Amino acid sequence: MNETLAQSIKIDGMEPSILEALLHFIYTDSLPDDRHADDRHTEMQHLLVAADRYGVDRLMAICEGKLRRSIGVQTVATTLALAEQHHCVHLKRACLEFLSSRDVRQGVKETDGFKHLVTSCPSVILEIFDKPPPQS
Repeated sequence: MNETLAQSIKIDGMEPSILEALLHFIYTDSLPDDRHADDRHTEMQHLLVAADRYGVDRLMAICEGKLRRSIGVQTVATTLALAEQHHCVHLKRACLEFLSSRDVRQGVKETDGFKHLVTSCPSVILEIFDKPPPQS
């Protein structure tokens, strides 16, 4: 019951801006305005984790859709790790599709996100490189 006397409650593993966005969605059924459009992909990744953690399925689906539409060389590896860890089948499929090009894979291998993917989800690396190249 210490929470009733406290001025604030600490929530581990979540930035205040993500909690604010989560609460905004819960109360309004909409995402907050694009205040930080330059870092929107990372924000969506963190919001997806929060939505999964608290069972807000509709928000999780919205975040997954937004992440699918913003996959790029710099973000695909961390997004793929996230998809694997949070069982986002459609997001994982979109990431693997993006990685189907040898040139894209080469660029992704040079990112910090790829190093994270190798250590956090090594089985996914096999899926990336075992996939046959697209037919021309």
